[in-house]
Amino acid sequence: MDPFLGTEALAAGSLTRYRLKTRFELVHRNVYALNREQLTPVQKARAAWLWSGRRGTLVGLSAAAVLGSRWIDARLPAELNQRSQHKTPGIVLRADTLGPDEIVTARGMPVTSPARTAFDLGRRRGLTLAVIRMDALMRTTGATTSDIATLLTRHKGARGLVQLRRALELVDPASESPQESRTRLLLVKAGLPPERSQIDVFDRDGYHVGRVDMGWETWKVGVEYEGEQHWTNPEQYAHDIDRQAALEAEGWRIIRVSAEILRDRPTTIVSRVWLALRAAGAPVQPPNLNL
Repeated sequence: MDPFLGTEALAAGSLTRYRLKTRFELVHRNVYALNREQLTPVQKARAAWLWSGRRGTLVGLSAAAVLGSRWIDARLPAELNQRSQHKTPGIVLRADTLGPDEIVTARGMPVTSPARTAFDLGRRRGLTLAVIRMDALMRTTGATTSDIATLLTRHKGARGLVQLRRALELVDPASESPQESRTRLLLVKAGLPPERSQIDVFDRDGYHVGRVDMGWETWKVGVEYEGEQHWTNPEQYAHDIDRQAALEAEGWRIIRVSAEILRDRPTTIVSRVWLALRAAGAPVQPPNLNL
């Protein structure tokens, strides 16, 4: 159930004061949600917008969530653009200047456009996290690097533009998860940038063998990030074995990456990729292992 204004529910007769106090929790002033319910990023965004008297514009991660972006930490506060001196826990207030074409309506609420949202997220400290968030947002909304780059000219004095320019060089909307984005960025930093992501592989008869997360089609070297389900689900695990065998039959070398290797042994990934590329005949220089 979405957050709502208590006064409106009482006026409509849909709730009594007793039920309001016993079944619902006060999130912000006059804004209620079900007791013990963990609010999603979208619900947090709606609660913040209602708190503003429906006058604020949702920005940053709240805008991204409302626009459909995934992988947003539900523990983070809502973000609202509103020039107000009244602060409240659970809402980050911003006072940015937004052009009329930088605001759209989504789920009945005003939010920054996909391009403006990416522009804001890409300027926040932490290049890797900025790229991960931009990847997810661009994949969902179809925003392009040129859409975002247009705002660089419009907002020349904004903070974080140096990082944003670098982020625009690194984003890839084809990335399907934060961990895929992290793996790609690791390889870029090591000096082994993949040629492309989501590579469809077909056999000689045109049968679709599988899709590789990222890699080098020229050299038939692929990198696959595999989440927990790939190791703990027996059916998925069996499917992965068959799929890898089919890819190898087509001459592909596949480097498999787990969360543990990505977190604790990134140089192992880089070394395996480099060795596979060398074995395939790619003219690659020794990678940067200072990661």
